[in-house]
Amino acid sequence: MKNLTEIYGCMVFNDATMKQRLPKETYKALKKCVAQGESLPRSVADVIANAMKDWAVEKGATHFTHWFQPMTGITAEKHDSFLNPLDNGTAIMEFSGKELIKGEPDASSFPSGGLRATFEARGYTAWDPTSYAFIKENVLYIPSAFYSYSGEVLDKKTPLLRSEEVLNQQALRILRLFGNTAVHKVSTTVGPEQEYFLVDRAMWEKRKDLRYCGRTLFGAPPPKGQELETHYFGSIRPQVLAYMADLDEELWRLGIPAKTEHNEVAPAQHELAPIFTTTNLATEHNQLTMELMQKVAERHGLVCLLHEKPFAGVNGSGKHNNWSLSTDTGANLLDPGKTPHENAQFLLFLCAIIKAVDDYQDLLRLSVATAGNDHRLGANEAPPAIISIFLGDELTAILEAIEKGEVYVGHEAIEMEVGVGALPHFRKDTTDRNRTSPFAFTGNKFEFRMLGSSLSIAGPNIVLNTIVAEVLGQFADELEDTQASMKDLGSSLKTLLSRVVRDHKRILFNGNGYDDAWVKEAEKRGLLNLPSAAEALPYFVADKNIEVFTKHNVFSEAEMRSRCDIMLEGYSKLIAIEAGTMLEMIRKDIVPAAYTYLHRLADTGRSMKEMCPDLVCGQLGGMIEALCGMMDELQDKANALAEELATAKQESDDKKAALLFRKKVLPAMEVARGVADIIEQHIGEKYWPYPTYGSLLYGV
Repeated sequence: MKNLTEIYGCMVFNDATMKQRLPKETYKALKKCVAQGESLPRSVADVIANAMKDWAVEKGATHFTHWFQPMTGITAEKHDSFLNPLDNGTAIMEFSGKELIKGEPDASSFPSGGLRATFEARGYTAWDPTSYAFIKENVLYIPSAFYSYSGEVLDKKTPLLRSEEVLNQQALRILRLFGNTAVHKVSTTVGPEQEYFLVDRAMWEKRKDLRYCGRTLFGAPPPKGQELETHYFGSIRPQVLAYMADLDEELWRLGIPAKTEHNEVAPAQHELAPIFTTTNLATEHNQLTMELMQKVAERHGLVCLLHEKPFAGVNGSGKHNNWSLSTDTGANLLDPGKTPHENAQFLLFLCAIIKAVDDYQDLLRLSVATAGNDHRLGANEAPPAIISIFLGDELTAILEAIEKGEVYVGHEAIEMEVGVGALPHFRKDTTDRNRTSPFAFTGNKFEFRMLGSSLSIAGPNIVLNTIVAEVLGQFADELEDTQASMKDLGSSLKTLLSRVVRDHKRILFNGNGYDDAWVKEAEKRGLLNLPSAAEALPYFVADKNIEVFTKHNVFSEAEMRSRCDIMLEGYSKLIAIEAGTMLEMIRKDIVPAAYTYLHRLADTGRSMKEMCPDLVCGQLGGMIEALCGMMDELQDKANALAEELATAKQESDDKKAALLFRKKVLPAMEVARGVADIIEQHIGEKYWPYPTYGSLLYGV
């Protein structure tokens, strides 16, 4: 029996290991660097590097890598050996402070959005001492930032760290207003719930669309989908359970706090949820989780699908970003306490978030905008593309009272009873949960439910941190000024909260986000409705958005414009790959398979006529005629798709190209798919060139 407490974090150069391995003064210097943001002297870095190398070699490591997060959405690495040959023909294992602090990967082939020319190759990686190094597959991984020779940020980590710093600064200003001097740091914490599908690897290998695109481009619905709702939280199949156990151990060794796992709504769909940790670490953990999900699946004869919509007609996969604010004294600033109406500090932070979400709806929406997520948002399985906040009945009533200047009369907690004496009684929560809300308060955190399953959580959290910091700064400016003149924080605070609720209550919605009536209601309220990434992404460089990011030094304007170009170009490229894959599948696989089946039908008809000349084969003739008509239609639709694809590819303007792919190419793909899916239903399964939906969804 494995000792799980010994396994957990055994491959991480974490705080406990550093305290054991580093000299006391070196350890103190590193902790001071992390706490106060001071750079480490080279001599200290040398000591840390040597201790890190000794530890890694003892664990079997032979190489090290600066591990970073470029704009590809996945991670990147270049391995260097610890081995250093000597003149006498022997070798030693070495790792210096210089090698720890800085790496130099080729930056020319990573997305830069025009910040770098192809021939400008030099880029740098810089060790992030706020994150722990770890060992994976005999390589020491050093979490790092990534930027160009001229200093432009080319990664997702750097702006995330910047956003954390600015949020800390502004949150501390608010806490000082309430006389709280014990807190020296405020951090955001995140617990990203990860949904995914598992399918049989042998079947996956036979589907070009899954291999190239991560989702099925064709597939008629099986007789049984998710209608009976028996898969959700159902008994986990043995093969999946073995996979989950293997995955858990891999994650725990890397100090990733995997906690909860269960079957999700769709057949073959599952979820893994970790315990909360700081956002920088949670972002790295989630990237590792997605990578390990896929690698471990291979060992079990499976493939892990992280696309937002692998199968049409069944639920897609999201990633719920549970976001909160914590202090270095252990307090959760979003904990309302037992009497939230009397908790002025909580209400101020709550109203800051409400104002931030309302003022920057566009940024939150585009932070989750991808081609894959477009298939999921607003599809009665995920929140709509309209941003709103769910607070629940109690907090909504408190804010209404604040707006009106009335005294809120709270309600006593209700004891939950179900009429069975042997079952325990417990206090009922003061509000229900709302799974249709994009941004829902769930007790002591906000659950941002719009993220797609394959998305890096860095982007949405950069946005959340920055916009909340901006509004906290606005509040601090106002309250510090009025406090100096009025000597009455309570009066100033009351005026501020009342105004914020009045001006921003349009963003609050506790109802059913799936209801069509909400779309009309949201329009009346003046809320943005950006149904696709092509429409949402250009908002990134709106004047107010450039202003908020540049003001807080999270991005420069050039970095923002480059990222907008990268995201738009990536959107178009992905759909182009899907359209190209669809055309190949139609022309090389589906059409030949259908004609093979037609030939078999025709041979059957001729044989029957030869045996029984007077036999009338009306049904068979009708089948052949109908299938021939469908084949002609499919090839017509494929030709139309090819024309739309060629036109979209010729457009040089990224914004216009994205709209062409959205409004022309995708609809042409849907039309072609509709015809092909009908053809699938008229062809014998052994003739169809791909595993069917039924086989894929129920094959594990």
